[in-house]
Amino acid sequence: MKIFWVVLLLAASSGAFAPSLQAQESAEPAQSAAQSQSEPPAQTQEQRGQQLLDQMVAALGGPAWLNRKDMQFHGRRASFFQGAPSGMIFEFNAWRQFPDATHPAAERIGFLTDKSMILPGKKTDVVQIWTGGKGYEVTYKGKTSLPKDQIEDFYRREAHSIEEVVRTWLKAPGVMVLYDGTSMVERRMADKVTVLSANNDAVTIELDATTHLPLRRTFQWRNATFKDHDEDMEDYNDYHTFDGLPTALTITRYHNGDMVSQRFLSDVQYNTGLSPDLFNPDLLLKKK
Repeated sequence: MKIFWVVLLLAASSGAFAPSLQAQESAEPAQSAAQSQSEPPAQTQEQRGQQLLDQMVAALGGPAWLNRKDMQFHGRRASFFQGAPSGMIFEFNAWRQFPDATHPAAERIGFLTDKSMILPGKKTDVVQIWTGGKGYEVTYKGKTSLPKDQIEDFYRREAHSIEEVVRTWLKAPGVMVLYDGTSMVERRMADKVTVLSANNDAVTIELDATTHLPLRRTFQWRNATFKDHDEDMEDYNDYHTFDGLPTALTITRYHNGDMVSQRFLSDVQYNTGLSPDLFNPDLLLKKK
């Protein structure tokens, strides 16, 4: 009788429960396959980086931002030396022409001063005009070329600007867009993207993780004198919307980690139809 019960138990363990175990085993692969189909495929670093740049352009205004004709604004600029305020603050009016098929990029900055201790108001005695890879200082007396190092610095920063990265770099052959993870910019979480050109030039853009607006732009270049690398960094803060376009009103620039200037913008306008004469350095100022 004992042998009978042992045989019966062995049969039950090998037969009665086998179907349920086989059903469980066959269900697990099907469940895993369903889960893998519902989850999106993992993005590569380049795919994630390109997605973030697309989100940045959309946050800045999409086609309206890409197709801006011009920009004019009022502002103040504070200078720093070795990271400390120099005490020099300039008030200015500025006009900027974005490049298209009909005209090149150009910029004009007019520095404002008080008319006198008696007469109220401001006057512009000096303007700087940047056009065609050159820079000029213009007064009512004439025009002079700005120092070579100042011109090189201006156009180096322009060549590595966010506008130029989107307009030119991303369309060039051999360019790579890489997601570099997250960072913190002024206590805000940011997504970090590096755009690398075919000749190993690079621009890193850090985007607000929530709004996708640019918070920082960084690039390096080789110092011809000391044979090492210098770093230029700009922080963008205090975004306000003008004519449908979010615009950073505070722009802080750093050189090798030291703050060198801050610009505080106001009265921003886009696409007002600026006259080309504004960017002609041969047209002198009127004597006041």
